[in-house]
Amino acid sequence: MSASTRLKQLLSDNTMTSAPELALPEPNGRVRCIACGHRCSIQPGKSGVCRVRFNTDGELRAPSGYVAGLQIDPIEKKPFYHAFPARDALSFGMLGCDLHCGYCQNWVTSQALRDDAAVARPSFVSPEKMIAAAVNHKVPVIVSTYNEPLITADWSVEIFKLARAEGIRCGFISNGNATLEVLEFIRPYVDLYKVDLKSFDDRNYRSLGCTLQNVLDTIKQLARMEFWVEIVTLIVPGFNDGDDELKGMAEFVASVSTDMPWHVTAFHPDYKMTDPPRTATETIIRAYDFGQAAGLRYVYPGNIRTGVGNRENTYCPSCERLLIRRCGFVVEENRMKGSTCPFCEEPIPGVWEDNPPDHTHGEGIPLPVMMSEGPCG
Repeated sequence: MSASTRLKQLLSDNTMTSAPELALPEPNGRVRCIACGHRCSIQPGKSGVCRVRFNTDGELRAPSGYVAGLQIDPIEKKPFYHAFPARDALSFGMLGCDLHCGYCQNWVTSQALRDDAAVARPSFVSPEKMIAAAVNHKVPVIVSTYNEPLITADWSVEIFKLARAEGIRCGFISNGNATLEVLEFIRPYVDLYKVDLKSFDDRNYRSLGCTLQNVLDTIKQLARMEFWVEIVTLIVPGFNDGDDELKGMAEFVASVSTDMPWHVTAFHPDYKMTDPPRTATETIIRAYDFGQAAGLRYVYPGNIRTGVGNRENTYCPSCERLLIRRCGFVVEENRMKGSTCPFCEEPIPGVWEDNPPDHTHGEGIPLPVMMSEGPCG
């Protein structure tokens, strides 16, 4: 029996699943899952595309009661640049994904049920213990990440309900292959939403496992529903780095909102895509320039250490004064106090604090031992 098959059997145990709201009954015992854009119609004994939402005797079961990754990270690592700068976020993830990107940098969790080389394993944990950790570490944000949060939205909402009661804001780090139903389901609890805009070519998107149009529709819907949205494009040489494609993505984001931050980040060889070289600095700057030309007021390079000058920083679009100085994930200076420029009172879009702590942060703090209530697998 393969490792992925054993893991699937483990995750099908009722102690690690729940009956979710994001399901519609269909004839002959089938169930329609509405957690992601695939809208899988699942027959008894089978799972959806994600491999973690499955039909047991006519009832949809979804992941619950565990984490496969748990860490306190700088919020800039998510990346959110216009939400709680210089603060930390409690980050948790589960297993599985509705896509199968060959360059996935979280493949040990996202592809755990497809690839025997993915070694991530779940650990039991309660929502109460996770929130206790967030409160203990004084983090203002908790996010679902490391795998696709849409397919585990039911479990996230259990956690986020408790987080809300403690005044903690919540976020999704997502590929954006959503449905209206799942966005309506999470909206009372989720304020921050990062979307990967992976390409502007539908053929590229279909090679990864979904369609371009559904992701574009999700981004527009998120804006209409007033989530705080930041967009990330990982620029992969030979895949999505052409001028037409970069320009198309920049112009699309600007058409939704010129205030929506666009992160253009550098690829490094990973998982099954080891042939393309690392993204050149010149390519990142070219994407940045396309964003500026499209009218985007906040374009940020990422995953690249040198050669981008002051482009990582946030400036007031009105008076052009420096608001936030960054170096990678570290905020070196934060002049934002509240939601307006401290120099000219121009409104700066984002989710800000009136009195942010005077500190910067560094790398993440892993928490698996403290949070584990009993290893699985």
